Amino acid sequence: MKTANALNFLLAIALVCVCATMWLRTKPADAPAVAAAEAASAEAVPAAPDGDFFHGHDSAASAAAFAAIRAVPADTPAPPPAFVPPAAPAASAFREFDVHAEFGENPFTWFTGKGLLLCAGDREESNAMTIGWGGLGTLWGRNDAVTVYVAQARHTREFMDRAGRFTVMAFDKERQAGILEYMGSHSGRDGDKAAALGLHTVFTADGTPYYEEAETVLECETMYAAPFDPDGFREVPAAFYANFPAGIHSVYIGRIVRALKK
Repeated sequence: MKTANALNFLLAIALVCVCATMWLRTKPADAPAVAAAEAASAEAVPAAPDGDFFHGHDSAASAAAFAAIRAVPADTPAPPPAFVPPAAPAASAFREFDVHAEFGENPFTWFTGKGLLLCAGDREESNAMTIGWGGLGTLWGRNDAVTVYVAQARHTREFMDRAGRFTVMAFDKERQAGILEYMGSHSGRDGDKAAALGLHTVFTADGTPYYEEAETVLECETMYAAPFDPDGFREVPAAFYANFPAGIHSVYIGRIVRALKK
C-alpha cells in the first residue's frame, strides 16, 4: 500500500511538472524567468544513469522550480491595434469637359487683361509663368489648337522645350490677380513660386503639372515649337524687340488633349 501511495504521489508530481513546462512554452514571459524555471526543473529531475526517471528526486529543487514559475509576470499580451482603413483620396473638384460644347470664353479676350498661367514640367520639377499672349483656333485640320509664347530668358522656356505637354490655367477672379502678379514678377530660378503662393501642384493622368487651385485647365500636347525668325519681322515685331531685354519669343502650338474645370 505504501508503495502504491508513493507511486501515485510521484506520478502526480510528474504530471504537474509536465503541465507547468507546457504552460511555460505557450505563455509569453521574460526570457530570464523562463530560463530560471527550466534550470531548476533540470536540477529537480536529473537523468538517472539507469534510466529510472524518479531516481534521486529532490522535492526542495522541485519547489524552487515552481516558485520560479510563479514569479513570472502574469501580464496579458496587449491586443493588436485596431485596424484603421486608410483615408480615401479626396475626390477631385475638377471634371473633364468638351471644349467645343462648353468652352464659353471669348478667344479674343481670354488671354488679355490679367492674363493666364502657363505651366510645364514633370513630376520631378515644374515651373509656371504668367502669359498675356496666346490664341485659340483651328490649325492643320484641328479645331482645338492653342498657341502660347515664351521669351528666351524665361525660366519656363527650358521646361517647355523639354516637356511634350503644357497646361494653360485660369483662376477665380478673387485669387487670379495676386497669383498672376506674383508669377509674373518672380523667377522660378530663385525659389518655388507655387509653394510661396500656397498652390498645390497636381498632375493629369499623363503627368502634366497644374495647380489644384485653378478653375479651368487646358492640357495641351505640343505640335510645333520654334523661336521667331527676326528676318521675318515687319514693323510691329521689329519695334517690340528693339527694346525687349528678355529676348525673342518662341512659339508653342499645342492641341488640347484634356480640358478640366470646376
